[in-house]
Amino acid sequence: MKGKIIITALGVLVGLVSRAQIYDFQDPKKLSGNVNSEAEESLPVFTKDSSILYFIRSFSAENKGGVYDQDIWFSKRKKDGSYSDTKPLGSLNTKYNNGVVGISTDGSLYLLNTYEGKGDLVKGIAYSRKKGQEFEEPVKIEVPTLDIEGDFYGFHISQDEKVMLISYKGPGALGEEDIYVSLKGTAGWSAPKNLGAVINTTGFEMSPYLSPAQDTLYFSSNGHGGLGDADIFYSIKQDSTWTNWSSPVNLGEKVNSTKFDACFSLTGLNAYWSSNREGEMSDIYGALVVVPPPLTASVVGYNVTKYKGTDGKVDLSLQGGVGPFTYAWSTGAISEDIENLTKGSYQCKITDSRGQFADVSVELTEPGSLELDEVTVASFKNMEFINYFDYNKNRLTIKRGKLKHYVNDIEKQLKNGREKVTIKVYSCASHVPTKTYKTNEALSTLRAENMKYDLINHFENNKKFKGKVTVVIASAIVDGPEYNDDGRDKKKYVPYQFVALKTE
Repeated sequence: MKGKIIITALGVLVGLVSRAQIYDFQDPKKLSGNVNSEAEESLPVFTKDSSILYFIRSFSAENKGGVYDQDIWFSKRKKDGSYSDTKPLGSLNTKYNNGVVGISTDGSLYLLNTYEGKGDLVKGIAYSRKKGQEFEEPVKIEVPTLDIEGDFYGFHISQDEKVMLISYKGPGALGEEDIYVSLKGTAGWSAPKNLGAVINTTGFEMSPYLSPAQDTLYFSSNGHGGLGDADIFYSIKQDSTWTNWSSPVNLGEKVNSTKFDACFSLTGLNAYWSSNREGEMSDIYGALVVVPPPLTASVVGYNVTKYKGTDGKVDLSLQGGVGPFTYAWSTGAISEDIENLTKGSYQCKITDSRGQFADVSVELTEPGSLELDEVTVASFKNMEFINYFDYNKNRLTIKRGKLKHYVNDIEKQLKNGREKVTIKVYSCASHVPTKTYKTNEALSTLRAENMKYDLINHFENNKKFKGKVTVVIASAIVDGPEYNDDGRDKKKYVPYQFVALKTE
């Protein structure tokens, strides 16, 4: 008998906007407070709780190295959400270029350049541990084979401090500046690996930022087309290799301008980046992220109708999300619905255009097997009860014949002290077409249900046996030779038109 299973699955939302779930942005505004000045501000980096903003200020006479220097500045968030009272991070600024490229959970800082060598400008990355309200002397981080020769380079440390993204013209570079990855293991950081040609172009790719879930890369590029000098894009990591990425997607006109846009970062549902859209100098802009409608999926599974059959199917329905959608079934199918299925478990991962996904799974069953070959047919002849039907017949009477003797025997057992009896009903219809019942499955089911009803009705109406007999349908199938327009061949088909009973 055909069964139906309904399952609903919610889209998996990893963090607030961690898996490319940026649907849109509200209108961008310059960062409130006095972070932006007549100098240039860029590279906003926030502590995990957003309480402190670190950023770079360039071309300011207040910088340690003067107007052509680049220093770290910071601001603590006020109750109204603004950042003001900006100050230079004096202990970590030198007369050369400085910047924060990552923040640990305890507030320690990952810093641009190594703070060693002649003039303390050795290109690389350093770490300064926070101790109380102060920062200790920066220590160079060793990255095997890292050798930066050009003037264009940058770093980003992931939130869990285990992934380092580096933009520079390194080994195998495709353009002016490529993005590489280094992973932290028990023995330290790995040698940088190029992210590949999907991300990197013959132009420059810079200011990488990795989502907290480490599955979405944001970066600035002039090699993927766009609105201006450089635009900000995102790409979704497809596996654990760090070289398999989705095609980069432009973040759109609210973030990107006809000028230079870079240094994207997220804190909560707020996005920040730097842009020189209003003048020669870059300022820090912000916009509230609009997330897409959550993706949910429901699945209806239709069970296989006969033993070893292939007529199972699964219908999938989606709610929410942003199309187009992709489907990845465990069978390899990429369509929304699948059919011609056998008994088994089927899974599907649905992904929308914004990187949201939902997982569904459904189990299809089939009727039990009677394995009606010659040997099994012979064994059924020796069951406690079996009756072979003529075409379209579906019911017996308990008042006479073999069924009456079968029931009388069970009554004797109960009178002699047997406490409980379970009667299992097995029924079968042949493949000879039936106009009366539309389908052979319906005929087989009716035979089983009629037998169950009559047996229950008989024993429950007798006070002596009430509650002592349970009747279950063990199997109701269609089996036997395929019909070949020879319905009069009763010897061929009648062995597969029966109802059989077994007690336990």
